[in-house]
Amino acid sequence: MTRGSLHRVDNKVCIIPEACLTTTMFERMRGLLGSPPLQALEALLIKPCSSVHTIGMKYSIDLAYLDKHWTIVKTVHTLNPWRMSTCPSAHMVLELLGGSLEQHQLAKGMQLEWRDA
Repeated sequence: MTRGSLHRVDNKVCIIPEACLTTTMFERMRGLLGSPPLQALEALLIKPCSSVHTIGMKYSIDLAYLDKHWTIVKTVHTLNPWRMSTCPSAHMVLELLGGSLEQHQLAKGMQLEWRDA
């Protein structure tokens, strides 16, 4: 995995200082399975990805689906364990601790950028 941070393009504010970007098919397939819950300022970015499941997970997550231009095209608040979510137009998905979308004020139409650590 590659470590980095995510920033809003409009005001350059860092919203997720501790992010991981998947780099292999195995990392994409595993996602957060078997991992402890994310902390408030952590996220997992799965790329490429247009669907997520929480089968086998023990905690809820928030999702922000992004297109190839890093623009949020869909958000999912509190995806509970044993559920699925999809967004055919997405190129990647940002997985966050449940409740983080609201905390970070992430919304559809917002553009993000990745910065390597």
